[in-house]
Formats: sequence, C-alpha cells, structure tokens
Amino acid sequence: MENASARNMWGNYLKNHLEDVSHTTPKTMCFGDNEQDANENSRLIQSGARKAISHSLLGLQNRNEALPKIGDYIVVTNWSGEAQCIIATTAVSLKPYFSIDATYAQLEANGDKSLDSWKKYHWDFFTRELQEFKREPRESMIVVCQHFKVVNS
Repeated sequence: MENASARNMWGNYLKNHLEDVSHTTPKTMCFGDNEQDANENSRLIQSGARKAISHSLLGLQNRNEALPKIGDYIVVTNWSGEAQCIIATTAVSLKPYFSIDATYAQLEANGDKSLDSWKKYHWDFFTRELQEFKREPRESMIVVCQHFKVVNS
C-alpha cells in the first residue's frame, strides 16, 4: 500500500481487529472522477448515509479490474488521497441499468436520493468513464451494485 494515510488507517484498524491480519491488503480509492464528487462521496460514506456504490461492468472489464467480492475491504480516500474510512463489501449484484430501482438509489444517496438523481448522476459518470474506451452507456448495460458497511472511520 503506497498511500501513507491509508497504510496508517489500515494498520490502526488491524490493531483492533486481529481476526483480519491475514486479510489481503485492501484497495485504496476515491469514488468519483472529479474533486467535488470524490469528496462528497467520501463524506457520504464516512457519515453512513451512503451504503452502496455502482460500477459499470464495461468499465471494470476495460480496466482489467476484478469484480468486487463480499468481504473485500477498501480504504476510501478523498480526492487528495487522504484516507477517510474503511469499508467492507457486504453484497454484490449485477443488474441492467434499466432495472435499478428507487430502493437501491436511496442506498447511494446521490442528490436528493431519488431514482432520477441516481440515473442522471450515473449516466453522466458512465458516459465519461466509457468515452476512454470508445464506448457509450446503454439502458441494457450491466451495473455492478456493491453494498458495503463502514468498519472504521
């Protein structure tokens, strides 16, 4: 783990959770492709308001990233790379974009927590993300829905 603040946060977590000392070193990441979104997402996660995050399956595949798994830990950072909290993945499901419902949208806490806010935010995000691979989002694209809980903040 190259990030000193994330390494320190993970080390402090392990001091109190010896059962996890043999766990794979967690990813360190911010959620968002710009400073405002990354900082807002880390704030929402840290406060417990945000309990899920969505990825496009196409984006993960094009970056050769593995699907998240139950039990994965992530050290969440702000845009500057400062560790904010640690989350543990509690559930993962794959759903077509068109089948995302209002209950799931509330877990992500985007905007006013409505399904319309979720769809606008993610359509714009997936558009920016997939441009790099000369792809475009579609209503039928697969969304990776990752549920989590904050385990250290």
